[in-house]
Amino acid sequence: MAITIKDVAKLANVNPSTVSRVIANNPRISEKTKRIVREAMEQLGYHPNLNARSLVNRNTQTIGIIMPSSAEKAFQNPFFAEVLRGISSKANQQEYAIYMSTGVTEEEIYRGVVNMVQGRRVDGVILLYSRVNDSIMNFLQEENFPFVVIGKPSNHPELITHVDNDNRNAACEVTDYLIQLGHQNIAFVGGSLELVVTIDRLEGYKQALQTADIAIREEYLFQEEFLKEGGQEAVGELFSLPEPPTALVVTDDLMAFGVLSTLYERGFRVPEDISVVSFNNVMLAEFSRPSLTSVEINIYQLGLEAVQCLIDRIREPELPTKRVIVSHQLIVRDSCQQQ
Repeated sequence: MAITIKDVAKLANVNPSTVSRVIANNPRISEKTKRIVREAMEQLGYHPNLNARSLVNRNTQTIGIIMPSSAEKAFQNPFFAEVLRGISSKANQQEYAIYMSTGVTEEEIYRGVVNMVQGRRVDGVILLYSRVNDSIMNFLQEENFPFVVIGKPSNHPELITHVDNDNRNAACEVTDYLIQLGHQNIAFVGGSLELVVTIDRLEGYKQALQTADIAIREEYLFQEEFLKEGGQEAVGELFSLPEPPTALVVTDDLMAFGVLSTLYERGFRVPEDISVVSFNNVMLAEFSRPSLTSVEINIYQLGLEAVQCLIDRIREPELPTKRVIVSHQLIVRDSCQQQ
């Protein structure tokens, strides 16, 4: 004879409705009660029919993950593997599955998101980027579909729940760090200016120079994709200038690795000839040669917070929008020195 919710409720000495709420991982049920009910389920060998429950509740228990570009390119950057580790950990804890966009072009990704939302394949989505005038973000707002952004939305961020670092302040701090080391010729190597993270870090860089009364030189500003090749391109351009920089603020560790390898190939010594500071503090930053001074942005925590914010919005759609700022810290290693 099949074990039912009523059997579990009787053994756990609770109402059947409480068992249902425990199965749904309702946050209003105490951890003590959840433990008692789950122990009763395990003792009786009861396994809830999640598919049937999803049909009744019209929930999928699935979160959609939207990548900024094709998965092939994105996964070259350790940032995405680490943020997905945080997302997966929290989603698993809350008994949610993950559905990831797989398009190659922006148009393919957009169509995939439309199908994902209109086909009700997911309960909500997390965007792993923030782009200026992003069609996907606009679509999700028009559909009034639950979503969270990792990054700061470009338009009316107060209206969209997002998880981010204080990127402007972080870039200001690292630029000032180089200024305090005596550097005046400091270049900025960033990603596309369509990405809000690049815009914020560029503004922080400029703010630090202005505060120190150092002129902002347009020839020292370089934007490319957050890939190793972007860093290699930057070195080629910046070091062909009549007065090359003595220090670089690079807005992503993967680009910085490209910078370091190209500098080495060209016979430049880091930090003796040029100082390099970067962002993200991925694991390889500690093991590069020289070890890379980088801003720890707590990527894993960004993923955890994004999932929690999204699940809160799924469960309580009327919740006010939220802005979560994850802390950062400059990790000083061997790639910078006094000018």
